[in-house]
Amino acid sequence: MLNPKKIEDIAKQLTDNLPPGLKQFADEFEDRSKKVLQNQLMKLDLVSREEFEVQQHVLLKTREKLEALQTKQDELESRLADK
Repeated sequence: MLNPKKIEDIAKQLTDNLPPGLKQFADEFEDRSKKVLQNQLMKLDLVSREEFEVQQHVLLKTREKLEALQTKQDELESRLADK
């Protein structure tokens, strides 16, 4: 679900933007940044793109069925009203 390469890229960007006086701590900072990012992202309630698309498809099918049932109900109610 979480792309390790993206986390590494973010940690690298943070390290690259350190002030010159802190460059000596860059490796340790990058390692800790990766760990913090991974831990915080794991706490989020995220789903994969694939799971999202599956649920989106299920919702679409459910919506279509609901609309068909609503149409059928309207037709039946119309017939009852005509009698």
